[in-house]
Amino acid sequence: MSLRQDWSLSAVTAGFVAVLISYAGPLAIFFQAAQSADISAQMMSSWVWAISIGAAVSGIGLSLWLKVPVITAWSAPGTALLVTLFPGLSLNEAVGAYLTAALIVFAVGVSGTFDRLIALIPPGIAAAMMAGILFQFGLGVFTSLESSPALAMGMLAAYLVFKRLFPRYFLVLLLLVGIVLAVGLEGASLAGVSWQLAAPAPIRPEWTLSATLSLALPLALVSLTGQFLPGMAILRGAGYATQARPILTVTSLVSMPMALFGGITTVVAAITAALCTGRAAHPDPARRYVAGVANGVFYLFGALFSGSIVLLFTSLPVTFVALLAGLALIGAISGNLSAAAAEKQHLEASIITFLATASGMSLFGLGSAFWGVAIGCAAYLILHRPWALPRERAVAVDEKT
Repeated sequence: MSLRQDWSLSAVTAGFVAVLISYAGPLAIFFQAAQSADISAQMMSSWVWAISIGAAVSGIGLSLWLKVPVITAWSAPGTALLVTLFPGLSLNEAVGAYLTAALIVFAVGVSGTFDRLIALIPPGIAAAMMAGILFQFGLGVFTSLESSPALAMGMLAAYLVFKRLFPRYFLVLLLLVGIVLAVGLEGASLAGVSWQLAAPAPIRPEWTLSATLSLALPLALVSLTGQFLPGMAILRGAGYATQARPILTVTSLVSMPMALFGGITTVVAAITAALCTGRAAHPDPARRYVAGVANGVFYLFGALFSGSIVLLFTSLPVTFVALLAGLALIGAISGNLSAAAAEKQHLEASIITFLATASGMSLFGLGSAFWGVAIGCAAYLILHRPWALPRERAVAVDEKT
């Protein structure tokens, strides 16, 4: 079937909501980094243009090529690194580090190393990791009741009604109702939004040993463990057997020219990908790739009007974004919890993975997604002894029960 035949409103809306959440959430970290570097508004617009073009080109290309909803974005954990490094790190050194990190990700991708790593992770542990990552977003729905009770109750009621009556289009209706409630109850205003075209500004790269050690290597590591690992786990959990090699290769190649305009490494999205790979995007998994294409198209608009898009999404209340993300991801949370619980043979290790990931811990510069998988896999090896013969494992289970 063609893209025109596979098109659906639910898939397009899922792609739009994913962009909305990316701009209104992780983009705030980008603003922090820009403030630390003391850059101009024009340069900030160039940065947003670059990360948007990177996500658009890679997302559209991969989704059409693989017929899978591949949602790409910029490295949020990597952007957080910049906040701590600026202003000691120059923009030229940062661009040089971006290029080095992209080359590292490219090498890992074409070698097939990442695919072999993903294949070693038990399915229950992968699902538990994703449930742990998304858990905080679900909690955000109810913590928002304290700060904005009317908005939170209104959107929660709308979610329940629309999910019951119009399950395929509940995201569309929830988004519309949420905007109306945000304007009516929270005083959100779009009066300050104006049309502003992007003005990309090239930056000359500069390579230094300190920038390589302090930014390039950590950026590659957190991108692989904090973005590609959970992102690929989402795709696998949704039933897509896509290999990581083409995805890592394309995103790293796209990252290189975008780096010259201030764009940090393009990666597979983790949180927002869950919106586009589940039933909310389309009941038929074969037609959900449209959500990836739509996501990329909206990123193209964001790139073209990067100044305006920043004004638009920052005009919406933070609570609105938290509620929209949390409610939209409830299905993904329940799906991953069900998948983790279904793997009875290593349920305890999956629970450990979920708890470690949901804790939000950070150790040695690595986030909870990495440590959740690492600790969960260690628990799996120790508790369930996968190398043991089937008879030995059966005896061990009998002794425990």
